[in-house]
Amino acid sequence: MNRLALFEDRSALQFTPIALMRPVFELLCGQFTARERMLKSLPVEEWGVLIRPALTEVYAEEFPQARINDAIWLSEAPTLLINGRWLPALHEISRLADVTAETVGMIGESVAYLLLEPEEATLLTTDAWDDAIQKIASTRKPVAVEGTELHYPWDLVNQNRQQLLDDFALDTSTRPSTDEARNLTIVGPSELIRVDDSAEIDPFVVLDTRQGPIVIERDARIQAFTRIEGPAYIGPGTQLFRANVKAGTTAGPHCRLGGEIEESILHGYANKYHDGFLGHSYICPWVNLGAQTSNSDLKNDYSHVKVPLAGIPIDTHSVKIGCFIGDHTKTALNSLFNTGSSVGVMSMVLPVGELLPKHIPSFSRFWLGRIDGQLDIADLFELADTSMRRRALSLTAAQRLLLVSILEETVDERDTAIRWWDQKRGTSPAAGTQSSLGSC
Repeated sequence: MNRLALFEDRSALQFTPIALMRPVFELLCGQFTARERMLKSLPVEEWGVLIRPALTEVYAEEFPQARINDAIWLSEAPTLLINGRWLPALHEISRLADVTAETVGMIGESVAYLLLEPEEATLLTTDAWDDAIQKIASTRKPVAVEGTELHYPWDLVNQNRQQLLDDFALDTSTRPSTDEARNLTIVGPSELIRVDDSAEIDPFVVLDTRQGPIVIERDARIQAFTRIEGPAYIGPGTQLFRANVKAGTTAGPHCRLGGEIEESILHGYANKYHDGFLGHSYICPWVNLGAQTSNSDLKNDYSHVKVPLAGIPIDTHSVKIGCFIGDHTKTALNSLFNTGSSVGVMSMVLPVGELLPKHIPSFSRFWLGRIDGQLDIADLFELADTSMRRRALSLTAAQRLLLVSILEETVDERDTAIRWWDQKRGTSPAAGTQSSLGSC
């Protein structure tokens, strides 16, 4: 097997807001995305994806080597299809190299993987490839596979601790580092520490491996008086400023983080420079959490938390759930998120000293105690481009087109939230003011 394609199915829509700008298999869990994990673990020479049409230009821009929704490519040779929502158990990954066309891997009622024969590629269309995959799967012998089937954003957070353990065993690219070699203060087994040679770690940093391993990648910078509990992953270029990082946390590349962080995933290029608590949450790229921004991740009565995805409350069947914040959203000083909050793409959060709404749609703002949609997309693009240029990147034409499509797709969600909030508060649209967004 040297050809692989990851696919999204209809359940990808359940990962709003964190998957609005990426396929589900590009969401982070443990050290890697699903794509990174598969390409690292399997002998793949060519790879492709089956994704939502709205994502094709952005994905092609980021991964020019990928074959995207390409039926012709699929018809050229047998290709292993893997469901992007399947988080395989560690031992299942190595078995994928020997998959045959006689079987189909099933997790619950969903296809986890199958080997697509070239003549079957004609059955796949952009509109309904998951239906075709199910149809092909019905002709194969089902084999139950182990792992986790992801359904909602919080599944990634809930699985992150175990996935960090599995990925540590899977990946040995970052070399072990001992306390003698790096002058590290380690509590627990030192062999569970892997630190890249280029990482800078100040004195008075504590690494606690009693619950699991810690990986610190290239060019990371860890400031004095930071404490990290394993399992944890600190991605390339990420900086920690006197942070208290609890077990089960993943910080993707080029984040700037401070304060207390517990069992959360920061996808990359996210800022939480100042004090404040972040727990059991997923934060997308280019989010800036202003000073003292905090979230609740536990209700006072310890009951199950509901999260409003696209405004529809979904029971998580969990008691520890934080917030889920989409790309390019900014929060101002002292923003306070309730348990199980969902904030969309390119939103502006300007608090008024009380708990924020649990649902803030994409391209909306909360200010003066209400939600409104009075944001200028040109101004938002300028702000996003300014933020990205601070990291030597820029907002591309493809990303702008995707954001415009998200703006159009979320009109009803936004209008419904604004009407509901105005009725609840008995308010009418207010005149504009300005407020600081905190440091970026």
